[in-house]
Amino acid sequence: MKDIVGNKIVLIGAGDVGVAYAYALVNQGTCDHLAIIDIDEKKLEGNVKDLNHGVVWASSRTRVSKGTYADCADAAMVVICAGAAQKPGETRLQLVGKNMKIMKSIVDEVMSNGFDGIFLVASNPVDILTYAVWQYSGLDWHQVVGSGTVLDSARFRYMLGERYAVAPTSIHAYIIGEHGDTELPVLSSATIAGVSMRKQLERDPNLEGELEKVFEETRDAAYNIIEAKGSTSYGIGMGLARITRAILQNQDVALPVSALLNGEYGEENIYIGTPAILYREGIRRVVELEISDHEMERFKHSAKVLREIQEEFFPAK
Repeated sequence: MKDIVGNKIVLIGAGDVGVAYAYALVNQGTCDHLAIIDIDEKKLEGNVKDLNHGVVWASSRTRVSKGTYADCADAAMVVICAGAAQKPGETRLQLVGKNMKIMKSIVDEVMSNGFDGIFLVASNPVDILTYAVWQYSGLDWHQVVGSGTVLDSARFRYMLGERYAVAPTSIHAYIIGEHGDTELPVLSSATIAGVSMRKQLERDPNLEGELEKVFEETRDAAYNIIEAKGSTSYGIGMGLARITRAILQNQDVALPVSALLNGEYGEENIYIGTPAILYREGIRRVVELEISDHEMERFKHSAKVLREIQEEFFPAK
């Protein structure tokens, strides 16, 4: 990875998610220059102007511009939010065929302009498409990150906070696995305001069932939001901004992203949602959680579902 000076980001895809992400970046003053690429150039021009008009109220100045792939040459990060949108009733995995071709064309354009920074992928199905970006780009796996279960984990923490009347920042609980229907909550290592969830589960035999209902609401939240407003955008936009801040500011913080497994959880050669340490050069390392036998069984199933889809496009050697 070459030494990138500055905090320039190229955003590809200015749909609902991309614009929400851009808005969060400008508000938080995360980057020096945000160059946005989108096929709807007229709408993009309007969004660029609108975002620039809010810069005066932001914590620091961000230059927002209508970008081209040439902007990738000196970008610290390329963030991909482009792709076919998830329709009501459609699973994320059903999107894979449509979005794989889109991803290949995008990555080819980015790499032909000399990019050697960090890819952050948000397009769905994010685990499969993050693997595809890694394969198509030829970059080291540390430089390719997916949004993974960062939104799912945030939703879960929010809902647990509502149940326990505790701020979600005082709750530490991860959703891992596929960003989709086979994901799972890790209750065995969760804490509520520092109190071990495992001990609470041992004391109360009914608690696991109650928390499973909370998890099901978390898992199905996207479908409900899509049915109500057409897409999810604000939560994932802020989640992407959090990942971006962790990388650009070299924070060495653990966030639940889509990362390549190299033996963790007994799995290899697959991108999947798991906590990972993020720093300026991408993923420093994957964090392998201590999970129960039941949680491991669910995780293995999630990995199997992803691997079956992945191998349709990238057959195992």
